[in-house]
Amino acid sequence: MPELVLGAVAYDPKVVTLWSGFRSWLLAQGLPFDFVLYAHYERQAQDLVDGRIDAAWHSPLAWLRTRRLAAAAGAEVTPLVMRDTDRDLTSVVVVRADGEIRSTADLKGRTVAVGAVDSPQSTLIPLHHLADLGLVAGTDFEVRRHDTGVGLHGDHIGGEREAARALVAGKADAACMIDAGHLLFGQEGTLPPGGTRLLSRTEPYDHCVLAAGPSLDKELGDRFTALLLSMSYSDPEVRRLLDLEGLTRWLPGRETGFGQLTAAVDATGFYDASGRITAAGYRP
Repeated sequence: MPELVLGAVAYDPKVVTLWSGFRSWLLAQGLPFDFVLYAHYERQAQDLVDGRIDAAWHSPLAWLRTRRLAAAAGAEVTPLVMRDTDRDLTSVVVVRADGEIRSTADLKGRTVAVGAVDSPQSTLIPLHHLADLGLVAGTDFEVRRHDTGVGLHGDHIGGEREAARALVAGKADAACMIDAGHLLFGQEGTLPPGGTRLLSRTEPYDHCVLAAGPSLDKELGDRFTALLLSMSYSDPEVRRLLDLEGLTRWLPGRETGFGQLTAAVDATGFYDASGRITAAGYRP
């Protein structure tokens, strides 16, 4: 059986520990497996389509670009699995609880803090959500961006955290973040207890996906997918790995939860139809 080589982006030191653990577990199950780490998602997406790696642990934005690159190249890419925690997420627009902003219409002429330019959950999706509500970024309100970890597609949540801090400091009138981030920032003290209020919430969307590229042997891919889906949280060895990756079980990959991000990418011109990077000034 050939070896499966997976790409993953090193957005945090734990990624090395995580995929080293997965590698050991998969090898013990008889699956030839190795991984390579990338500094950002753009190169990983291109390498997956070009066959330099067989599979990739992708952000939602990287998955959209992969689909476009593959279509332009006549290549086939497939979602294999995703975490149970990657389905039906939402982003929120948050304001100070003691502030005067009561509706999204009140954001006109105000400043909205967001995460990094390439963050689906704290920039692209929530800004598109506000546009759907009739508020155009840069026209109806000013955007205060926090470009931490550009190229990591929001996996480095430092930009979201800085957006939350800007709200607390009075440098912004509202802040955009993933719902789970809002909870986390309250728990860690970045947002004061009871100090913020939800102004608006996006429709549900999906997040990361483990994708197969054109070079992945079908039998090997099927075996890899079956093994991941078989991982049980009741197994202490497996639980340690799943906890590191933030899930309790793997689920089959699906493509139905990327509509909002696709619309945001098209509206902003982040990528063109063939997957070329066209966002102004974006360099990972």
